[in-house]
Amino acid sequence: MTISQIDILVERLRTVVGPTSLILDDVERGAYSCDGLTSHRAVPQIVVVPADREELVAAVRAVIDSNLPWVARGSGTGLSGGALPDEEGVLVVTTRLNNILEVDPFSQIAVVEPGVVNLDLSKAVLGYGLYFAPDPSSQIACSIGGNVAENSGGAHCFKYGFTTNHVLAVEVLLPTGELVWLGSEGMDGPGPDLRGVVIGSEGTLGIVTRVVCRLMPLPEIRRTLVAYFDSVDAAARAVSDVVARGITPAAIEMMDHLAIVACELATGAGLDTSAESCLLLELDGESDEVADEFQAVRKVMSLHGSLHVWEAMNEDERALMWLARKAAFAAAGRVAPAYIVQDGVVPRSALPRVLERIGRLSKESGLAILNVFHAGDGNLHPLVTYDPAIEGQEEMAEEVAAKILTLCLDEGGSLTGEHGIGVDKVCHMPDMFSDSDLDTFSRLRSAFDPKGLCNRGKLLPTPRLCGERPGRYQPHPLEQAGLGERW
Repeated sequence: MTISQIDILVERLRTVVGPTSLILDDVERGAYSCDGLTSHRAVPQIVVVPADREELVAAVRAVIDSNLPWVARGSGTGLSGGALPDEEGVLVVTTRLNNILEVDPFSQIAVVEPGVVNLDLSKAVLGYGLYFAPDPSSQIACSIGGNVAENSGGAHCFKYGFTTNHVLAVEVLLPTGELVWLGSEGMDGPGPDLRGVVIGSEGTLGIVTRVVCRLMPLPEIRRTLVAYFDSVDAAARAVSDVVARGITPAAIEMMDHLAIVACELATGAGLDTSAESCLLLELDGESDEVADEFQAVRKVMSLHGSLHVWEAMNEDERALMWLARKAAFAAAGRVAPAYIVQDGVVPRSALPRVLERIGRLSKESGLAILNVFHAGDGNLHPLVTYDPAIEGQEEMAEEVAAKILTLCLDEGGSLTGEHGIGVDKVCHMPDMFSDSDLDTFSRLRSAFDPKGLCNRGKLLPTPRLCGERPGRYQPHPLEQAGLGERW
């Protein structure tokens, strides 16, 4: 990179985007230095905030032609550093592309731009008796484009799945400058599932410009409860028992004592702060079925020693319960000024064991850890809190967070359930995947991005080996000499 490259690109961008779409001021660029993973920061050379799809396409093509690295960013709520800018390149922000372009209530689909806020889509189709099922805790702020990039889930993913289950097609501007549609408006289009490849690729294969969302009918009824327990172990066993009985709740969320106290202080929702843990469980569907399952669930809670149960008697009480749960990450600020949230996954049967070991890590490190997570599918969200003003605490928090990931892998789990790998967990990828796996991932990525400039340094550990060059495969000298071949 040279200064002249930046100057040339700036002049070209001025010809293809409006004056309000280009941010060059040092302070203003600094506002985009991180996403929700605030422990990692970088200031991009240029920030582009296109006003519409045409500006977006023209701007990104200009950046591609400049051979400078670039990163796509939505609302910036990501928690793994997936939208961390490249200090040598350009940040492309999609928040102004926030139009719902089409709603077809008969086909139950909506076509949206990537900057549409998750919850706004559900609000827009509420009058048709429909909603968009993926509901990350940040749904009041996170964008559909970001949901696609991270394959976000949310509290109701246990029953309804992740973003990939609710996106039928995407229009993507590839790192080659080509604009393509992947997927179809049908549930299962012909050919390889390139739509599925892009969803969850963390912005490394291009930038989504339009999304065809699958909408769901609102359930006939929802019944929600919070059950309190005198131990995390008892709550975890109750979760496994519910599922073992063939009941599929829309959501099963767990909070430990620290999380309960923090959330109650933040929201005043009415949680019992004397309990060691609680489960927020929601059933939805047809009235008769939900009524039967609800009684069965209450018996399971009692069987596993539930202290008492708070049942939502109306929509206002249900909203209070979810307000408390979805405030958890922000509420952690009442425990410490900073935290690292992890996103590992373990089998449900391993929950008691893993949570006990996390408790030990908290005692050994002296760092408070709040546990709040999607218990139904074993997707843990331990918040390792620390004070960056105290020397050594941030490093200690990072070490504890890494040990939690190791715990998850040791139990046969995975590094991430919905937050993504980003920069936070990229160095742990070889702990989960073999060299052959990583090489396959790299070759797929290079097929989309031959120059290796789209969100580089994220998701895949490159270079993985000493002296290995990232990007497209580089022929071995023996190949070049005609003495060997690749197979």
